[in-house]
Amino acid sequence: MIRLIDVSKSFDGYEALKHVSLTIADGETLAIIGGSGSGKSTLLRLLIGLIKPTSGEIYIGDQEIGHMTEQELKPIRLHMGMVFQYSALFDSMTVGDNVAFGLREHTDLSEARIAEIVREKLHLVGLDGVEDLMPSELSGGMKKRVSLARAIAIEPSIIFYDEPSSGLDPIMTEKIDELIIHTQRALHVTSVVVTHDMASACRIADRIAMIYEGELIAVDTAERFQRLKDPRVQAFFHTLRTTKEVCP
Repeated sequence: MIRLIDVSKSFDGYEALKHVSLTIADGETLAIIGGSGSGKSTLLRLLIGLIKPTSGEIYIGDQEIGHMTEQELKPIRLHMGMVFQYSALFDSMTVGDNVAFGLREHTDLSEARIAEIVREKLHLVGLDGVEDLMPSELSGGMKKRVSLARAIAIEPSIIFYDEPSSGLDPIMTEKIDELIIHTQRALHVTSVVVTHDMASACRIADRIAMIYEGELIAVDTAERFQRLKDPRVQAFFHTLRTTKEVCP
């Protein structure tokens, strides 16, 4: 589904990503972990096409997107859903209008059919009957769910998540993790989750990829990942071990 071949990205001489090569399979959930400033957000922006690589190639399916124009990227982005770190809902729109936004912008569906899809997607994320509420009336966890409902309304083949557990308490974080797993299974989508939360990555991911100072230093299953001897990897498991949690 996604391939990066020797991808690098520089900003004003600073190399944010260095020769990253990575393959993400159709239907896989990949968690991308790393500390602040490691390059994981840069990688996500490259995959969405918001920025261009300095060198290397990025494929979505069989299409190389790394050097496409905005116009060329539009039809490809219709197959992508994005769940933003802080939900990024439109404050002036109801929940229903937020979820319907992409459908109204990019399809010719009737309002009756759009309303039906909105109800379906909100039901999928466990939010029945909230169409008329405003974002200001929602909790942080509910906003994340609405953001996901909006992302899946256009039935994408890939969903990108940017720090989905950011700002949530441990109980709500686990619920969002369960929702990510449920969405992947229900819709058979490819999921790419950028997170700094190792426990969350262990719960949701088929594989974990770690970015450290712009380099991809490890890619493996959650079970094998915790056994890697690299001290940079082990540092991410320190908190888990002190709380008696480990990847299954």
